[in-house]
Amino acid sequence: MSRQRNISLKERFMTTDNNAITNPLEICVAQKGAYPVQVEAGKQYWWCTCGHSSKQPMCDGKHKGSGIKPVSFTPTKSETLYFCGCKQTRTPPLCDGSHNSLK
Repeated sequence: MSRQRNISLKERFMTTDNNAITNPLEICVAQKGAYPVQVEAGKQYWWCTCGHSSKQPMCDGKHKGSGIKPVSFTPTKSETLYFCGCKQTRTPPLCDGSHNSLK
């Protein structure tokens, strides 16, 4: 059984030709750490993937026109979850500790 490699959000927006971001809105680090969020079971959340939202870690639409899209997330139970703030997670939208390797 082959295992699919998780890729970072930045890699998702890279071209195979020159490894450049394909649109002018660069993905930025909103915070070098996780955002604890009390989520409600069954409620839909939109996690910001560009890092420019003023409502971190959730999307406020600043990505519009860039080609970058937020990630939809609907939890199955109410609890505190830790949403990625650096936007480099390989397990979107949740933090996987990728911020620990940022300079």
